[in-house]
Amino acid sequence: MTLRSSPVVLCARQELLLAARSRWTQIFAAVFGALALAVAASGYVLSGGGGFEDYARTATSLASLVILLVPVTALVIGILALSSDRGATEILFSQPVSRRAILFGRLLGLFVALAAAQAIGLGGAGVVIFWRAGSSGLSAYGILFAGALAATAIFLGIAAFLASGGPVRRSRALAIALIVWFGTVVLFDVVVLAVATLLRSGPASRLLMTAVLVNPADAVRTATLLGIHGTTAFGAASLALLRFTRGPVGAALLLAASTLFWILAPLALAVRRIERADL
Repeated sequence: MTLRSSPVVLCARQELLLAARSRWTQIFAAVFGALALAVAASGYVLSGGGGFEDYARTATSLASLVILLVPVTALVIGILALSSDRGATEILFSQPVSRRAILFGRLLGLFVALAAAQAIGLGGAGVVIFWRAGSSGLSAYGILFAGALAATAIFLGIAAFLASGGPVRRSRALAIALIVWFGTVVLFDVVVLAVATLLRSGPASRLLMTAVLVNPADAVRTATLLGIHGTTAFGAASLALLRFTRGPVGAALLLAASTLFWILAPLALAVRRIERADL
């Protein structure tokens, strides 16, 4: 069996084709590019200046926006693609191919489609930034793109886990996905900071450090900022992590381990769940 004819590649190719034709993916690419351009164009305007921000400033400004937009997009598109009605599911999984291969292939196709949408959005904005502000900070822009890809992989895995229990109603799966997004991206930080203000300095620092590592959105955001600006753009939680690891190298290793865990754990749970599901 050649690579092109492997079940994973065939499923990925089909899913990629469907995702590329989807209006959701096309809208995501357009919105992503428009927001990147808006951030680059408005940065100096807000500070009383004019012109476009360079790549590094734009990447810093976009980091939080990426953590808001990419997870919800990956969850929604993942749920819409992976949760299907009973008839379609039975036909798909009646083929002489393992369920694991089908799931991996579909996720790979979705990941490539979303990565391409992000590349088109950021790339289009990047061309304008290069034309108006030059190539300063280009590596930071690449780090931002890597962070967006990591967030995409994490939340596609979570979407696979939510949709892999058998035929489910899409409305229910979407509702759960939006709750997961709100909890990880918005509510988690608010609760942690509120609790930290009630504690003494030592326990508060440990709580903030732990929060950065256990929350996938925080881990990706912190790793992205660490790669772009080192230790100069960190908040309280990230500074607590730096003190614990005694420098950026240790922090980078812990953040990489956290990100890798959040990529693999939902995927492993999704595989286990889909192999046990009554399809």
